[in-house]
Amino acid sequence: MTVSIGTDDFHVALLRAVNVGGKNRLPMKELAAIFSDAGAVDVQTYIQSGNVVFRATSDLAERQPSMVTAAILKRFEFEVPVVTRSAEEFRGVASGNPFLADGVDTTKLHVAFLTDRPDATRADTLDPGPSSSDEFEMRGYEVYLRCPDGMGRTRLTTAYLDKTLATTSTIRNWRTVSKLVDMLPGG
Repeated sequence: MTVSIGTDDFHVALLRAVNVGGKNRLPMKELAAIFSDAGAVDVQTYIQSGNVVFRATSDLAERQPSMVTAAILKRFEFEVPVVTRSAEEFRGVASGNPFLADGVDTTKLHVAFLTDRPDATRADTLDPGPSSSDEFEMRGYEVYLRCPDGMGRTRLTTAYLDKTLATTSTIRNWRTVSKLVDMLPGG
């Protein structure tokens, strides 16, 4: 039996901490093959930091993160969290950025994608720090970040978000978010 996959079954996968600072080396060609082996089609990667656009049925896309994590562990011997969003969800993230305004420096905008929706009590404890000019807004499974002094100087890192929110996160800059939207059909 052949399962029909429509154009609305595109998804975006974001892997955390691959090819960063020489750590967790994972060639994108091999990453694309891992997704294909796990049943995805029309697999495309973007830059060397673990961004994948692919098509799959919704039920397969839900299993994709654990399948990809297991395949990477088996083949490359390191564990990588994988966060996925449907094309519709990803477009919603891009169109819903509260910091987009006329004249805003988009090089200072980032989005943290979370694997789980945090408890409201935990979300209320997020704090960029007393002397920080950083701003954030949490919406659903994402934390929008505006870091005027750059990501290298912010307290709002994946380690801080993971610990504070009791979830797993991966952060993408606004240029990458925009490019991944462009890679989706109708982007």
